[in-house]
Amino acid sequence: MHEDIKKAVKVLREGGIILYPTDTIWGIGCDASNEKAVERIYKLKQRADSKSMLLLVSRPEMIQFYVDELNDTAYDLFDLTTEPLTIILDDAKNLAKNLIATDGSIGFRVTNEEFSHKMIQQFKMPVVSTSANISGQTSPAIFDEISEEIISAVDYVVNYRQEDTNKAKPSKIIKLGKSGQFKLIR
Repeated sequence: MHEDIKKAVKVLREGGIILYPTDTIWGIGCDASNEKAVERIYKLKQRADSKSMLLLVSRPEMIQFYVDELNDTAYDLFDLTTEPLTIILDDAKNLAKNLIATDGSIGFRVTNEEFSHKMIQQFKMPVVSTSANISGQTSPAIFDEISEEIISAVDYVVNYRQEDTNKAKPSKIIKLGKSGQFKLIR
């Protein structure tokens, strides 16, 4: 796993895109501040860039640099959840402009999965995480369900967990307002 992390971080720092395991499903990722890398993911997925992608972080405190305000409710939700949870927050900043939704929001998930967590700790920045599929197709729950079209288009495919056949579910998604009100999206 150590060599996989080292190679993935190198690709991320060079502006490349990776295919990697997350706490939910396999994801396509890049440096969340690199507009060209984000654009490559949109093109690969054949997805409109008006449809925002989420970011993985290794700890909630990382999020503070990327939104105007991170309230106590967000910390509480991240601390109390036992399942993967994506929280959509307002007033995103310091990220690739083409990554932020038209309303100025962006989704964050704190990953506890070993590989993605350690990779993000070493990278020291959020990493884009979007399902490893062409937009509109079924999200692959395991590596063997990922199309060759996706695999051949990324700059690095992580080896770790390719043999894992445990099927994880997508995260729950909550939109959290500045005053602490929230709405369950999924």
